[in-house]
Amino acid sequence: MTDNLLKIGIIGCGGIAGLHVNSYKQNPHTEIAAFCDVIPGKAREMATRKKLPDARCYENIAEMFEREKLDAVSVCTYNATHAECAVYAMEHGAHVLLEKPMAVTLEEGLSMARAEKATGMILSHGFQPRYAPLTRQLCEVVGSGRLGDVYYIQTGGGRRSGIPGGTFIEKRTAGIGAIGDIGCYAIDLALNPLGYPKPLTVTADKSDYFGRSLKYSEPENAARFDVDDFASAYIRFEGGLVMDFRIAWAMNMDTSGDMLMLGRDAGIRIPSTECWNRGPGGQMTLYYRNRIGMEVSEILPDPDPDFNYESLFARKVDAFVDAGLNGGPAPIPTKQIIVNQAVLDGIVRSAEAGREIDIVIPEV
Repeated sequence: MTDNLLKIGIIGCGGIAGLHVNSYKQNPHTEIAAFCDVIPGKAREMATRKKLPDARCYENIAEMFEREKLDAVSVCTYNATHAECAVYAMEHGAHVLLEKPMAVTLEEGLSMARAEKATGMILSHGFQPRYAPLTRQLCEVVGSGRLGDVYYIQTGGGRRSGIPGGTFIEKRTAGIGAIGDIGCYAIDLALNPLGYPKPLTVTADKSDYFGRSLKYSEPENAARFDVDDFASAYIRFEGGLVMDFRIAWAMNMDTSGDMLMLGRDAGIRIPSTECWNRGPGGQMTLYYRNRIGMEVSEILPDPDPDFNYESLFARKVDAFVDAGLNGGPAPIPTKQIIVNQAVLDGIVRSAEAGREIDIVIPEV
């Protein structure tokens, strides 16, 4: 780091990387020094398209770190390589902004947490909905105690028909499908306001009825589809909390239901979205009994109706840059996202085992 400037590397040059690049270009404290992608020419193509002709381009991260002194990187590769890229970057002196989901398995997530602890580098995560005003309002409502002890959450959402292509639909690259791609957002929106309680058990099911169907996928995609496109789960947490979870890339329904948080003093309804990548889908409604026992339904005012949701990525990147310049802490702590990953991992393992399983998170 020189002159209050972070030298940035972009690892993985697919579509999501472009949003990272745009955000770094808007930040006066960063310089994008290098791009890396295993597909020949892809890094140079992005550098050219983003009008960064002086950035160096590589096809493997070992060569990039051998030649470059980078302060930070964005890891935008497909899920199955998140862990290896993030660990390598931290071990070579770079802070890491990691795209979601954290990884494919809990063990991969733990390997990153261990590297973060061993190196002292910052590892932050790609959950930009946390910066949305409605998300923060939900955290404030729950944190204020208005709901009382929360005992039940319904969450999930998903798309009527919206199966992606590319690297998202094969186990060798994505590892998991809708569960990780958009399910991680639904879990974060539900658990972050509660401080990420410890999960105990999960029973789950997953299916791939739509991704393999020519009604819902292009022929070349249907032929190679081998991840989940729908999942449901019931998760138990410490303190008596339970979560009823469902997520879908396709389901022949416009929604699997709004997110509900039920507390002993009040409940709150959070309008669903297709993937929760911008936070709640609209104004939330609080349900409770007033002091004289009357039932009240209170629509909470939008805290910032003019908020530009296109700015969420830039806010995520700016928070990461600020942490890198000022010595942390990570804007989105790994200890929380490890729990998110443990739930994802548990859903997959339970579905494949066909029974309820324990969720155990080792100490890092």
